[in-house]
Amino acid sequence: MKTTQTSENSRYSKEMVAMSPFNQVALGLLSHADDVCLFDTTLRDGEQAPGIALGQDDKIRIALALDDLGVDIMEAGFAASSEIERETIRRIVAEKPRARVCSLARSVKSDVDAVIDTGADFIHTFIATSDLHMQYKLKMTPEDVRARAVDTVEYAREHGLEVQFSCEDATRSDLGFMTSVYKAVEEAGASSINIPDTVGVIVPQGMSYLVGEIRKEVGIPIAVHCHNDMGLAVANTIAAVEAGASICHVTVNGIGERTGNAALEEVAVNLFMNYGVETVDLSKIGPTAKLVERITGFPMAYNKPVVGRNAFAHESGIHVHGVMGNSLTYEPFKPELVGVDRNIVVGKHSGVHSVKGRLEELKVRFPEELMPALMEEIKSIAVGGKEIDDAELLAIADHVRWKDEVGQDRVVLESFAVFTGKDITSTSTVTVSIDGERRTCSRTGVGPVDASLKAISEAVNENIKLDQYKLSAVTGGGDSICEVTVMVGNVQNDGNHSVGRSVGLDVVQTSVEALMAAINRDYSRKEE
Repeated sequence: MKTTQTSENSRYSKEMVAMSPFNQVALGLLSHADDVCLFDTTLRDGEQAPGIALGQDDKIRIALALDDLGVDIMEAGFAASSEIERETIRRIVAEKPRARVCSLARSVKSDVDAVIDTGADFIHTFIATSDLHMQYKLKMTPEDVRARAVDTVEYAREHGLEVQFSCEDATRSDLGFMTSVYKAVEEAGASSINIPDTVGVIVPQGMSYLVGEIRKEVGIPIAVHCHNDMGLAVANTIAAVEAGASICHVTVNGIGERTGNAALEEVAVNLFMNYGVETVDLSKIGPTAKLVERITGFPMAYNKPVVGRNAFAHESGIHVHGVMGNSLTYEPFKPELVGVDRNIVVGKHSGVHSVKGRLEELKVRFPEELMPALMEEIKSIAVGGKEIDDAELLAIADHVRWKDEVGQDRVVLESFAVFTGKDITSTSTVTVSIDGERRTCSRTGVGPVDASLKAISEAVNENIKLDQYKLSAVTGGGDSICEVTVMVGNVQNDGNHSVGRSVGLDVVQTSVEALMAAINRDYSRKEE
């Protein structure tokens, strides 16, 4: 049963959402709110997305997840397409889900027989009604199309099936003819009719008008099936509900043919936020979306509404500061409403508050006086769009504290250049300044790192010995920052050893900085 935000039966509190008050002024309440439901077609139209091919076990896993989510109807497939498809639908029916199990069928009796064979008791049958489709695809007259639609519905009803009927390409059909078909199938026993925006060309105002006009003539529930070719699938679905439609065809993550269908998660959240209609268990949306993404191998865009990676990710310092005070300052609803997590990203646009907050969550006490240096280091590393994860943040913070312990550099690397490539001996030229005295040196090596370290060593003291060199990726990802540790001896001809460390994105640059850190650490020891 659908409930509203103000209902005592609602599982969600008002404190979890913060929508615009102008929505309520403009929209008001739906007179048919209790009848609005979701017809999920992830397993049929969703699977028709290029690149998706689901096995039987995969389909059953998704079907069970959809049932647990709480969809009212699931279109489990197209029974007439193959014996494997029929067997899959049989197995889903055998699971006895709470949701009604439906199969798509053309307006052909053999397709109806295929649905009967699966044990499903709900059929979604269709035939095209646009002039374009009737002339070039069906090669049938309007009268023949209407007769075929009626015959199929009557045949399905005679065999005990509940029927939803669709006029394919409805949004490019003649309104008068299409309405006559809908009225005819209603008289033939269809329990609901569906208005498909087959190629996603209608706008919300057009959808409102179309649903409103058909509603004047038809007494059974109206469904809508919206494609996203123009980016309006969700908006058109919501407009249809506003106009009186009560059944929303959706797919998880909006997958489907071409650019996809109306996304279940977006429709469900919009219905709840703006109309108080709870169509599914919202808290299970996130896990279901991730399951479908994983099984289909169809990745969600980072900026996908509701469930995308960036839906509740914050990097900008101003935004993070607000979110830390009250998350609704920069979020329309709290992520736990849909079963996902918030992600505070450390990167180029991060502010002190977000970095402090992340370090506190990681139980790290970082000196306040070193925060400017830490922020400078973070922004330097993240300038190319790099996002810094927790392990990398800890490495950078540790590096900043370590540099502070070393103190003021007496040996400064003024410049270095490396010439390297395939079948070319790597050569590095460096200029260093020791207490104001400039020295330039060039050396070759087995690679750019080797050449650079040799050139710096010779410029400082030809007797320096590189005892240890350790390079590691902090996280192992392709864009991970690297951490370099070196141990050098005899920097000042006294046999002493010193260690230097550095972190960064470039292996050569980071290696050079680590060596410079070791050299300066030895010089700071001499001062003591």
